[in-house]
Amino acid sequence: MPFSQADLNRFKSMLEEKRQQIIENAQNTLAEGMALDADDLPDEMDLASSEYLQSFTFRLRGREKFLLEKIDRSLEKIAKNEYGLCDECGEEIAFKRLEARPETNLCIRCKEEQERAERDFG
Repeated sequence: MPFSQADLNRFKSMLEEKRQQIIENAQNTLAEGMALDADDLPDEMDLASSEYLQSFTFRLRGREKFLLEKIDRSLEKIAKNEYGLCDECGEEIAFKRLEARPETNLCIRCKEEQERAERDFG
């Protein structure tokens, strides 16, 4: 592996911190009470605005769920001493890339290919 134990511990700490933040965000969303009460809103415009914000918040939480899954997979890879290898080509992922996005599972070349394919096929 290209990383020292100190590097792996640092990445693990970064991932666990991100994971905790996502969980706290989700708990805050639930605690704020996502139920809409039409009696609390004076007119249809306020109700529509609140429904839009609620929908946006749920979409955001859905994206965070996907990120949480990526974080959990990265933590598993650290535990198995497989962290830092691209899932597509098996090459090492650049250290700087992992510093920027420790949950990434693709090297920059494979990620660019994936984005190009998504762009081409919608």
